[in-house]
Amino acid sequence: METPTPSHPIRIVVRDRALERSRLTVFFRLILAIPHFIWWWLWGIAVVVVAPVLWIWALVTGGPTGLHGFYGAYLRYSVHLHAYLSLAADPYPGFLGDPGYQVDVELPEPARQSRWAIAFRFVLWIPAGLLTAALVGGGTGGSSSWTTSSDGDWSWSGGASFVGVLFVVAIGAWFVIMARGRTNPGLRDLAVYCLGYAAQSYGYLALLTDRYPNSAPALSRPWPQPEHPVRATVDDDLRRNRLTVFFRLLLALPHLVWVTLWGVAAFVVAIVNWFATLFAGRSPDALHRFLGAYVRYRLHLGAFLTLAANPFPGFTGAPGTYPVDLQIDPSARQNRWITGFRVFLAIPAAILSSALGSALFVAAVLGWFAALFTGRMPAGLRDLLAFCLRYDAQLYAYGNLLTDRYPYSGPTLATGPVPADLDGPPGGDASAAPPPSPVPGPSGPPPPPPPPDAPGAPPSGWEPPAPPRDLGHRPEAP
Repeated sequence: METPTPSHPIRIVVRDRALERSRLTVFFRLILAIPHFIWWWLWGIAVVVVAPVLWIWALVTGGPTGLHGFYGAYLRYSVHLHAYLSLAADPYPGFLGDPGYQVDVELPEPARQSRWAIAFRFVLWIPAGLLTAALVGGGTGGSSSWTTSSDGDWSWSGGASFVGVLFVVAIGAWFVIMARGRTNPGLRDLAVYCLGYAAQSYGYLALLTDRYPNSAPALSRPWPQPEHPVRATVDDDLRRNRLTVFFRLLLALPHLVWVTLWGVAAFVVAIVNWFATLFAGRSPDALHRFLGAYVRYRLHLGAFLTLAANPFPGFTGAPGTYPVDLQIDPSARQNRWITGFRVFLAIPAAILSSALGSALFVAAVLGWFAALFTGRMPAGLRDLLAFCLRYDAQLYAYGNLLTDRYPYSGPTLATGPVPADLDGPPGGDASAAPPPSPVPGPSGPPPPPPPPDAPGAPPSGWEPPAPPRDLGHRPEAP
């Protein structure tokens, strides 16, 4: 299960979750944003110039400065602009960073901070900066992916990446909107999550708060994913064994050999499964179970390697045997058109999965250091890793024809309907609800008496009793 929703002084807020977008403004989005690019660049120069003054003043006094509002407005404006550019929001943003935009940021009031934390703020920020670069770009971030080639060789590739997840999400949303006139809720929520973590990161660097950024996807309050045939679950207590953490890659060597051998067989079986599904309209049960176990085993191994889970995994991919697990529904009928063009349809999801590999790699490295020194995995990093692994598993299930449901890009493991507090009108307007009655019981005047000539009529001069008065709350006697 996912951890309860955490809290943070810097919080991303979606004030209007409508998915409809104007195709005209989306098509010319970059051109429309040119004035904002110029203004954001000029404002950014001023932010950099006065940064030493802000740091020295806060270090000497240990308290907030008059620049708190200046930096807060710039941070909020940056979120507005990038929400507009990434198509997470549709209205044209203002130039002053005023609150009230469709995707907004709530900032804390100025407060005193530890001088030690202020003195080493940039050094402390570096880990969060690396994860920020992986999510929104703007720097180098690690990238990683597990791939199985045509001959079954298993590889983990890593390297530097200047393109963050947010850029890939924006490109994907652009094509979706141009085709449908509305964005995808998963892409919208993933963009909001990236912007929310970036706001925490740069707010921490700008001394707007001394709370370290929290990478928990639940902070962005994403919609639950619709019911999906492939679902990930987490049942983990966050405790990690320092010894096994230190030698994690060495311990995983037998698994790397085994998954390579299994990958050879899975590649051949996937081809056979494609022909069978194309002609029969569904994956044969035996092939479905074999490939399902392989996809689940990849998730178990990925969770072990990235420290999303602690125990040594089994070698069979059996369900219910690992803290980070995968539930796969039985074989069902699939659309033959989707089956026939499955390889081409999976390309956008594969690109997004590759971008999420940057966040996966950075979160795994940061989690390694945290678990080695504290004996625990930060809940935010664990949940981020679980989401990346879930998306990768859904992609492999889609590619291996275990389901024709497309991978869901929203940063969540939860499934089900959208809660009312996320799907309701902006601001939680409850004006449509009738006011409650102050007194329990039937409301309105009592019914009129029967006519005088009716059987059982009251005597002459009878009047109905007055309704009870509101006496307020009166505790019951013991």
